[in-house]
Amino acid sequence: MENRSLLQRLIAKPEFGPLVLLVVEVVVFWSINHDFLSPLNISNTLAFTVELGLIALAMTLLMTSGEFDLSVGSLFGFSPVLMWTLFNAGVMPLEAGFVTALVVAAIIGLVNGWFVTKLKIPSFLVTLGMLLVVRGTALFVTDGFPQRTWSAGGSWLAEILVGDFYVGPFRIYASLFWFIAAAIILGYVLTKSRTGNWIQAAGGNPGAARARGVAVDRVKIGLFMLSSVMAALAGIISSIRTSAANPNSGTGYELEVIAMVVIGGTALTGGRGTIIGTVIGILILRIMRNGIVLIGVPGLAYNIFIGAIILGMMALHSWLERRHQAGT
Repeated sequence: MENRSLLQRLIAKPEFGPLVLLVVEVVVFWSINHDFLSPLNISNTLAFTVELGLIALAMTLLMTSGEFDLSVGSLFGFSPVLMWTLFNAGVMPLEAGFVTALVVAAIIGLVNGWFVTKLKIPSFLVTLGMLLVVRGTALFVTDGFPQRTWSAGGSWLAEILVGDFYVGPFRIYASLFWFIAAAIILGYVLTKSRTGNWIQAAGGNPGAARARGVAVDRVKIGLFMLSSVMAALAGIISSIRTSAANPNSGTGYELEVIAMVVIGGTALTGGRGTIIGTVIGILILRIMRNGIVLIGVPGLAYNIFIGAIILGMMALHSWLERRHQAGT
């Protein structure tokens, strides 16, 4: 009876469904094409996975607080453009340009949070407007052309962020360790710290949270800033790895990131989030994008699969939630 109760609690966890889907996904793709689990394919998949993953981790905390950020995709493209423009123009060294880009991103997040918390404008509308402002600025500054990045070869900053090495046949980028560190830290913050309790309270019942002394507005502003900084960092890492800072980079990433978070089990309405689930959701979507190409499905069909996964996972989460509330 005790074992059955343990199994029921395991199944009721929001991460259980996504984990099962991830395992099935890997087995299916590998059975169709054995190259799916080749060292080269795994290395290539991880390289891009962690960049979007950094944004998704921060988005998990923000969505747990009951808010969205649609401007992360534009910041993914704008921040490296800003950094490389300052560097290539000789205005400042690369390291100073990096810090400047992160500070500007934090200010953008601060503006987003201020509009949402002080002016009471829905975050969907605020960040949609900021998406257009930031993307438009990147395009205006560059005339729509990518910025060159190759002149920074040998920079210690580039090595720290994206330096690569081999472990056997696997090519590992330093960005993987940044992602792992961020997942551990934010997972601890969300589940083991007082701040995590504030985040969940702010998303679950803001009025009750305020009555108990939680600075809801301050928490949300801080999370908007975190979301913007992580998007900027991810964009800069990507620009160094690909040797390209394109103002159009990150287009559509905001919706893909939200899908990763939702598939992982974070509640759309706020109040409940899971970093572990988000990591699984990140892997599900990135493996899906990679796998359908390897098995010969046209890449343009990717959104069909993603939409189906979102609908299916939402139905599963709803069913598990009803069973949990019913106590069965």
